[in-house]
Amino acid sequence: MDVFVARQPIFTKNKTISAYELLFRTGKTNHFPDIDGETATTSILSSSFFTIGIEKIAAGKMAFINFTEDLLLKGTPQLFPQEKLVVEILEDVQPTPEIVETCRQLKEMGYQLALDDFVYSKNFDELLTLSDIIKIDFRNTSSEKLEEMVDALAKYECQLLAEKVETNEEFEQAVSLGFEYFQGYFFAKPEVLQNKDLSASEMTLMQLISQINNEEFDVEKLENLVTRDVSVSYKLLKYLNSSYFGRIQPLSSVRQAISFLGETQFKMFVSLVATSKLAGNKPNELVRLAIIRAHFLEGLATELQKDKNELFLLGLFSLIDAMLDQKMETILRKLPLSDRLTTALRDRDGELFLFLRLVETYESGNWVAFRYAQKKIQIDNDKIIDFYLDALARADSFENTGDESED
Repeated sequence: MDVFVARQPIFTKNKTISAYELLFRTGKTNHFPDIDGETATTSILSSSFFTIGIEKIAAGKMAFINFTEDLLLKGTPQLFPQEKLVVEILEDVQPTPEIVETCRQLKEMGYQLALDDFVYSKNFDELLTLSDIIKIDFRNTSSEKLEEMVDALAKYECQLLAEKVETNEEFEQAVSLGFEYFQGYFFAKPEVLQNKDLSASEMTLMQLISQINNEEFDVEKLENLVTRDVSVSYKLLKYLNSSYFGRIQPLSSVRQAISFLGETQFKMFVSLVATSKLAGNKPNELVRLAIIRAHFLEGLATELQKDKNELFLLGLFSLIDAMLDQKMETILRKLPLSDRLTTALRDRDGELFLFLRLVETYESGNWVAFRYAQKKIQIDNDKIIDFYLDALARADSFENTGDESED
């Protein structure tokens, strides 16, 4: 059975990660499947969440998972640990006495409840008293209606989550209205596109990326180049000595790292470190998402016998405009990328763009568009989840290396 699992971040007002909503799809449908409890336990939920593990895919954060009316009434949420799960009740679930009683039991057991795509109605008053989080579609709700709902919900002991927040302006508006949580890709969009120059440190990092991706490969030159930046060499060695690689004998020099990784992987990693430093004042999730995309596409390249470095850089640089708050076209003039990469990133066109479209639709849970890109690329279903989970693990491992050398 084909199962795809993705996640979407949920932020606080400080743009730190509070939780992830887990999205999954099976078969040829584009929604949470309507299945009986036994099948849910032994197939979809088992294969996707028990085998993979909520802890792994949600990176230790709370996990929001959608539940239909049938799944709620059959007690499916109880298959998950209450300290890790937020039970997200889909918008088409009506507050019948049976549903209200089921939710009351879940609350008594310690589960948190969220109402998805909520539109206020007095019929939901009893369910609202049990709910912890109310999710409101920010884009598809008028400003007047938003204010009305915020006022109507003020009397309940629940927090508001703005869904589909796609720009920083929308994020600021939601904060001003009293929302506590935010979901959407506003964090991955540039805030300013004009009248901003790159700082000296940003220019240095851009030069490092340019030099490291030069076609000419010289071990001594690369070693000297990377060693000059203490933070890059520190993070390189700490990452390679992390639990992800499981090395018995630690690496202690940049030259050893080059030997261990090889030319392509070494260039990828230094590009990754330098790019993450460019986003030093941005939400951590922006860097994490770029790293996930890079490793996800690297896995695809390996499977399809494509250029690994090219697809890795496609994912890594896909968010560089948001990192630097500049137009993609302006940034790409400073990077020595191939015409194929430039066309995909700047024009969102060409052969490589299909790979970027694949990873973008996967992470957003747009399964119809994802299926189209998947068929065009011709990648097997069973490989997708492996590449995604490996990318998550590598992103978490990279993030955990920290930057203590700069303290």
